[in-house]
Amino acid sequence: MTNNLDTLATALYVTTDDLLKERPDLAPWRPAVGIVPQLTDAELVTLAMMQAMLGFTSEARWLRHARAHLRHLFPYLPQQPGYNKRLRKAPELLRRVTRILATSTSVWSDDVWIVDSTPVECGRSRETVKRSDLAGWVCTLQGLPVAFALTGAKADERQTLLDLLAAEPHILAARPGQTLIGDKNYFGRGSENELAQQGIQLLRPTRKGERQRPGGSLLKPLPQVIESVNETFKGRLDLEQHRGRTPGGVVARVMQRILALTAAIWHNDHTGQPVLRSLTAYDH
Repeated sequence: MTNNLDTLATALYVTTDDLLKERPDLAPWRPAVGIVPQLTDAELVTLAMMQAMLGFTSEARWLRHARAHLRHLFPYLPQQPGYNKRLRKAPELLRRVTRILATSTSVWSDDVWIVDSTPVECGRSRETVKRSDLAGWVCTLQGLPVAFALTGAKADERQTLLDLLAAEPHILAARPGQTLIGDKNYFGRGSENELAQQGIQLLRPTRKGERQRPGGSLLKPLPQVIESVNETFKGRLDLEQHRGRTPGGVVARVMQRILALTAAIWHNDHTGQPVLRSLTAYDH
């Protein structure tokens, strides 16, 4: 099967369209009586993924590019204000589509996860910077996002992790004996006990003054794996240059990038590619 951005976009569109036909309640709310959007919700999801994949942080530039090069996929394209308004109303749809893609990959059932967090800029003024967010994520060793959240910069990473798992208890219910690998910031007897009660074994580097912890041999490649996932988000998908100016805008733009990574892994998995997290076939 041909592996390029057009085939990925077509596969994502068909999957999203089928999902919305089966579950129309997942579509962003709109009045029962009114003008039907010319850009469908499935097209919106596909357009949002392609924007993140191709590295367009400016919506205006992206839509100009799409009008010049993507009319074969999108016969109608909205103006920038309309596109922005639709995106800000669609994070839940993006999240649900992302989860559908993730759960249909062969690596969703992996019994080892890694966890980390990385700063996401929310503004340039002194006061805004004080409130800048952290994006925390749990993913498989192949980089497939399993759970994620945006929190305030002062949030405790350990508590954010516990909140992530508490928000979706069904994920752990089907995974007895899950192993979670994190860095030294995830230390703490209380949080580790809570994880253990949920059937999760936490592996992390031994901190100075601690007795040697088990699983040290598994942690040697950890920094490279985490940095590689972060580089995909920040270097390839421009997570730090999202250009969101409101909470809703930031959420939508972060969701675009998580969707793009998940879609690439999903399509690579289904087309038998050797490296699931590779974006090379899609980012041009």
